[in-house]
Amino acid sequence: MATHTVLSSGAKLWRSLACAKSELRLDLTLACGQSFRWRETAEGHWTGVIGGRVWTLTQTDDTLWYHIYQSLDRQGETSVSLQLENKSDNRFKEAVKKEEEEPVAVTPVHQDTKDDEETLRDYFQLNVKLGDLYKEWGAADHHFKHIAVIFTGIRMLRQDPTECLFSFICHNHITCIQGMVERLCQSLGAPLCQLDQTSYHNFPSLSALADTSVEARLKDLGFGYRARFLQQSAKQILDTHGIQWLEGLRSAPYLQARDALRTLPGVSPKVADCVCLMSLDKAEAVPIDTHVWQIARRDYIYGYGNGQKYITGDFFRKLWGPYAGWAQSVLLCADLKQFRNLKEMLHMKRPKKKEENDEEELTVAGKKTKIKKEKMDTVKNIKAKAGHHKKAKKSA
Repeated sequence: MATHTVLSSGAKLWRSLACAKSELRLDLTLACGQSFRWRETAEGHWTGVIGGRVWTLTQTDDTLWYHIYQSLDRQGETSVSLQLENKSDNRFKEAVKKEEEEPVAVTPVHQDTKDDEETLRDYFQLNVKLGDLYKEWGAADHHFKHIAVIFTGIRMLRQDPTECLFSFICHNHITCIQGMVERLCQSLGAPLCQLDQTSYHNFPSLSALADTSVEARLKDLGFGYRARFLQQSAKQILDTHGIQWLEGLRSAPYLQARDALRTLPGVSPKVADCVCLMSLDKAEAVPIDTHVWQIARRDYIYGYGNGQKYITGDFFRKLWGPYAGWAQSVLLCADLKQFRNLKEMLHMKRPKKKEENDEEELTVAGKKTKIKKEKMDTVKNIKAKAGHHKKAKKSA
């Protein structure tokens, strides 16, 4: 049986590309609520689906490592051709023999490394220099600069628009969406492969989601009212726009794409902005919800004194510029419960402000003055008692 591979099982099973952790942190980027299909299958190893194939990703300080598994329709094909091409390499033969004796992950069959690397670069948008953006945001925003000390390498994914849209129509808490998306794929998606008893499926196609039986099936799976939104949105896209419509919105201006998405059942302003930001190349899109409002009130003192009870993305676009949606994702990630231990490290590293130091000095000085006064009062009391004692003796 095929297993989830790990880097320690041998670098020959893996390919790599240069990528510093300051440009990409897998643990933060893949678990911060952008995509809902990545799982940590071994320490520091993340397995998920990109482009209809199952990948495991891991990283060292300056390298991103990736492994691509065989799909079910290819698992009947052995890697004999690889062995034949390397007959002269005794070490390769020994490695293959060891793999036959000990079950390990399926050897990758996709030989076009350049295309695979390009797929990965596109998915993580590695053409965007994140370090430069962090510097710009930090220069404009002291609070961001403070957060960025620990929360580095958080970047926006460029997801498949269909997967992104229908995942966010399931809007809920991250763990709830993960569960619903997993059930959606298991029920309607094409099977890809099985690793360590875990079955991986492709995300359902629009035609699969639009089928008239889908609403009832998804209600049976616990989707509730969202089941109708999923089926109706898929049907509306196919009937009104066509299968390429969603991807075509990548070339549309941000507000036009946002308004177009809002015509679909179950797509709120926040969902539309999430889809624009995470799959349609609209880096300026800033999804707004109560969590974002709380961050604005708490960390930017937004709305105090003027009675304002809502916020728009314009506030953050003015603060951070054309990649405002990327910057906002860093603050949201820092506020998630699962990363609370990292945020606690920020408080430990936080330099004291001059006002805090002045307050401490005043407190210490005040304590010293109080102690000095108490000592003087004590001396006065002792002298007064002594004087009273002498007067008493004289009267006697």
